[in-house]
This record gives sequence, C-alpha cells and structure tokens, in this order.
Amino acid sequence: MNKEKIKILLAEDDTTMGYLLKDNLQMAGYTVDLCVDGQNALNHYLSGTYHLGIFDVMMPKKDGFQLAREIRSVDKTLPIVFLTARHLTEDRIHGFQAGADDYISKPFSIEELLLRVEAVLKRTYHWPTQADAQSVFQFGNSSLEVAHLRLLSAGSTYQLTDKETRLLQLLARYQNQVLLRDMIQKAIWEDDGYFVGRSLDVFISRLRKMLQKDKKVSIVNLHGTGYKLEVAKE
Repeated sequence: MNKEKIKILLAEDDTTMGYLLKDNLQMAGYTVDLCVDGQNALNHYLSGTYHLGIFDVMMPKKDGFQLAREIRSVDKTLPIVFLTARHLTEDRIHGFQAGADDYISKPFSIEELLLRVEAVLKRTYHWPTQADAQSVFQFGNSSLEVAHLRLLSAGSTYQLTDKETRLLQLLARYQNQVLLRDMIQKAIWEDDGYFVGRSLDVFISRLRKMLQKDKKVSIVNLHGTGYKLEVAKE
C-alpha cells in the first residue's frame, strides 16, 4: 500500500495541536481528516474509509477510549494510536484494553509520532516504511548495507543479525537525534516491556563495539531517556 493511499482519522480537541499534527502528517504524505471531538470522529469513521486512527484520550462528547471501543465493536482491524497527557500505568492498560495498537504520552516529538505511525502501519499492512526503502546509510566513516545485513566501519566488515540491522538503521535514519527507549523497543521488538529493554541494552553494546574504531561516530546513552547516534560534522 502506497503512503499517499493511507487515510488517517485524527481526533484531537486542542485546535492548535490538531492542526500541527494534521499538517505534519500531510507533509509526510498521508491523507488526514481532523475531528475536534469523539462523536465527530465516530461520525467520520462510519461514513468513510480509514487505515489508521490517532485519538486523543481526553475529548468532549466521547473520550478516546470510548471512541475506540465503539469502533472496535464493528471493526477489529483498524489500527489505533492513543495520544495522552496521562502517564499512569493504569491508563496505558486501559488504553490497550480499549483496543490500542500504540500509546504515545505527551509531550512527544513529531519525529516520534511519524516513526510510531510507520511502525503500526508496517505491522498491520506489511507496508514498507521510508527507512525500508533506503538500502544504504552513511554516517562518519561507516556505512550500513541494509539488504546485506552488513556494517562497514573504519576498514572492518561486520555481518549483522536482522534486529541489529534494524536497530542501527533506525539510529542512522535519525542520527544526531534522541530516540526514546520505548519508541525504539516498539519499533524493533513491538514491545516496550522490561525484558525487551534489557535486550535493547545488549544490542546497543554490540553495535558500540563494532563502531568503536570509527572516531566520528558514537552511540550516546541519555540515561533513562533513550539513545542517539552521534555523528561528528565534517
């Protein structure tokens, strides 16, 4: 499925936030219908065809959870992403029980939202992301050959596993930008639990050893936040 054919139902009652999200999703190539409350979003859903729902949790008339439950009563397959300022574990559990495919806590970056949207679409429709379409990533004195699962770094060649490749590909795509831990875990492992977090640390450690000869590149850990592929400017 081509990106331009992806139609998103966006429900956000904050007008400024709603138009910001809509504009950025449209610039990324999606078609977006913006609704300002849950009932309006449900009416749009029932009269249209959508490939993804992005719903704020706290909305008038119907909140995001109720909207998702009503959509789930007639459609078990529409992927749904919740946006919320609530950070309690109980709220996240409530969201997933209501049928969420992902749950993003405010504040978040536009880059994080777009990445999570791509990950959900890829899982649901087996749709290639922008990163999948790029076969070679250059950073410092290193290059990642995605199709061959191969890293060339400072004169050395390393054969990578599929997950090592996907992780380095993600870091390289957003080089010099911080990627949140749970965002990485959801994108690569489709889970953000404790044991997946431990696996992420192990994978990062292995990639660091492979890149240690390249003095222009380092994987930086922002404690408790995430990782960044830091590449020195020429």
